[in-house]
Amino acid sequence: KTQITLAEKLEPAASYTDSSDDETSPRDKQQKNSKGNGDFCIKNIKQADFGRREIEIAEQEMPALMALRKRAQGEKPLAGAKVVGCTHITAQTAVLMETLSALGAQCRWAACNIYSTQNEVAAALAEGGEAPVFAWKGESEDDFWWCIDRCVNVEGWQPNMILDDGGDLTHWIYKKYPNMFKKIKGIVEESVTGVHRLYQLSKAGKLCVPAMNVNDSVTKQKFDNLYCCRESILDGLKRTTDVMFGGKQVVVCGYGEVGKGCCAALKAMGSIVYVTEIDPICALQACMDGFRLVKLNEVIRQVDIVITCTGNKNVVVRENLDRMKNSCIVCNMGHSNTEIDVASLRTPELTWERVRSQVDHVIWPDGKRIVLLAEGRLLNLSCSTVPTFVLSITATTQALALIELYNAPEGRYKQDVYLLPKKMGKTSSSF
Repeated sequence: KTQITLAEKLEPAASYTDSSDDETSPRDKQQKNSKGNGDFCIKNIKQADFGRREIEIAEQEMPALMALRKRAQGEKPLAGAKVVGCTHITAQTAVLMETLSALGAQCRWAACNIYSTQNEVAAALAEGGEAPVFAWKGESEDDFWWCIDRCVNVEGWQPNMILDDGGDLTHWIYKKYPNMFKKIKGIVEESVTGVHRLYQLSKAGKLCVPAMNVNDSVTKQKFDNLYCCRESILDGLKRTTDVMFGGKQVVVCGYGEVGKGCCAALKAMGSIVYVTEIDPICALQACMDGFRLVKLNEVIRQVDIVITCTGNKNVVVRENLDRMKNSCIVCNMGHSNTEIDVASLRTPELTWERVRSQVDHVIWPDGKRIVLLAEGRLLNLSCSTVPTFVLSITATTQALALIELYNAPEGRYKQDVYLLPKKMGKTSSSF
């Protein structure tokens, strides 16, 4: 028998670690999978085995999506569907992509966040060949739009369904390839930011296909936004800063479902939690849940951690940042990177110092510094992970919404934004 040495046993792990540190841009590499297919752009195809193991682990915690795959793959309800997607590329969304493929869809995928891609998972998807992927962790802004374009602008392939998270994919097609909407049957949108952009298009009379608002479905609001953020906020903060939560003063901007989850977790860990909120109902809920309602400028000098959860823009501006105490931690749990005015910090008088991955010190002339996480982008998916079981429900809801829009008879849905039927949303949590 051939003996396997300890070095050989450890070699895959070493390769996995070393390849993550390769600074060469994936756009400058020519990579092919084991089948000779090069229709993808990722960090390193050699990480595929590790990514496959992560996907297999995720499958165990995604019973709803796996049940849908088992129940419907014989019927192929998405046969003929050509789905172009722009979401976070993680082990959980990989299970969704492979489920869509099992249900008959052809897929092409890009990332909706430049920091959230799990490189090994992207490699596993590229190796499988079922869903060409164009994404890697740490993309530049130019890379981000290039990847989306590579998904959309393909000779001999044109999408007829869109699955979006944030609206950037939809925006790009409207901007660059508006004629594609002649063949697109519908849009499924995941986030509050993307849904807002769809409603703007609809109000302006520019929405030319039906769109399904998954963000406001009963499962997304009550499970993903609340319970996912309740667990992942602590994970993201602990991994990046090693902070102890007990006794810390924290202000959470926004008391929607995301804010509720963050506040509950921090309160349970012994933090003193303040809430800012402009919606009177959400403000009353915060009050009834035992949190002190404040204006941001009332507490900005004393708090240790500032967390934005609104989905809005310029929630924390330069004036607030200037008044923060030394070593204040600033992060965002909303979708976009516009809640914290990071652009105002890129000025000559301020010094940026990279401490570790996704952690920057921004230093003022007097020596004061704040700790900025993920450059103001989504904390949990940029700096940690999210609970797989919760995402099972969300991903199943997205799949059902795609099936509904793709198979709907002509005339059922007009050129407007629709909520996922409540019965269908409940179905996704009962598989």
